[in-house]
Amino acid sequence: MTKSDEKKRCAWCLGSEAYVHYHDEEWGTPVHDDRTLFEFLVLEGAQAGLSWSTILNKRAGYRKAFAGFDAQKVARFGARDVERLMQDAGIVRNRLKIESTITNARAFLAVQKEFGSFDRYIWQFIGGKPLVNRRRSLKNVPASTPESDAMSRDLKRRGFRFVGTTICYAHMQATGMVNDHIVGCFRHAELGGKSTGRPTPPSRKPLPRK
Repeated sequence: MTKSDEKKRCAWCLGSEAYVHYHDEEWGTPVHDDRTLFEFLVLEGAQAGLSWSTILNKRAGYRKAFAGFDAQKVARFGARDVERLMQDAGIVRNRLKIESTITNARAFLAVQKEFGSFDRYIWQFIGGKPLVNRRRSLKNVPASTPESDAMSRDLKRRGFRFVGTTICYAHMQATGMVNDHIVGCFRHAELGGKSTGRPTPPSRKPLPRK
């Protein structure tokens, strides 16, 4: 962001150039690519208890450590890989988070097999279309919603870890399932009711009612 850049942005992104770029180019943009969805699932889980800036700064390290977020490759990681990753300064060296990434990769593949794609599965929680919110302040942005509650419950049922409702809502925000850019932010208008990916058809296998 330069001094001549007069675009209005969500206040949370103004702390660094990396944050501004992430806000302008990624956050809230609808994602329908399974590998990218897995990437955000890993990164959001890694963030638990930490700042997003910490994870954003280690993103390249995560891509290298976890095979470019190829779920099939990560699912084959074993005990030796866990020990190797515990020595990798490019990621958060937390054993539970590292092991959960491997566990989640295996659960991710199971979802792909059942639904045809993780995209088809995850987007059904909001009916296949982005939910466009009209938040006027960061104070109005919730930590979770009924949709993220349902997502969290079902992911846990399927064996996923580090998928509490707050993490799920952060995932929804990051991947454009919801547009939580503040009204007045230039990205809110750009993403208002418009999906940059293909429309996701309803799954043939409805989620269990709870």
